[in-house]
Amino acid sequence: MNQIIVGVITVSDRASQGFYEDLGGPALKEAVVRYGWQVLAEAVVPDDIGRIRETVRSFSSQGCGLILTTGGTGAAPRDVTPEAIRGIMRVELPGFGEAMRAGSLKLTPNAILSRCLAAIVERSLVIALPGKPQGAVDCLGYVASAIPHSLKIAQEIPTSC
Repeated sequence: MNQIIVGVITVSDRASQGFYEDLGGPALKEAVVRYGWQVLAEAVVPDDIGRIRETVRSFSSQGCGLILTTGGTGAAPRDVTPEAIRGIMRVELPGFGEAMRAGSLKLTPNAILSRCLAAIVERSLVIALPGKPQGAVDCLGYVASAIPHSLKIAQEIPTSC
């Protein structure tokens, strides 16, 4: 597969308003570069279903095959990232969320509260990661090896399996 083109979206009311420094987006960007992938687009948006959907669709139309979100995957009232993604997805890929929770449970019992997920939206693989920078990077690591094949499926590239 060619170069993996990535969009990184931080979902945070406080960071989008400038009250809080975005740490999750930069941490993910560093991880993406370590994997040898290219970041094409970055955004910080509030915990708002419409804004999340709009940004995911925009990044997909710009050519981001992989879209990573960080934040909004907990159980607080403003955590709406999973709902935003599910409302525009073609198909959810539950194994990603299962793998991320299983890996995270080895580090913290609070991982049971995570609603991390992956889905195909248009021709992009969208992965919703935790908001804590280390949690986002760790969860990406738990599923990174499945991303190239998943991108081929999302982009309807013939695969050998």
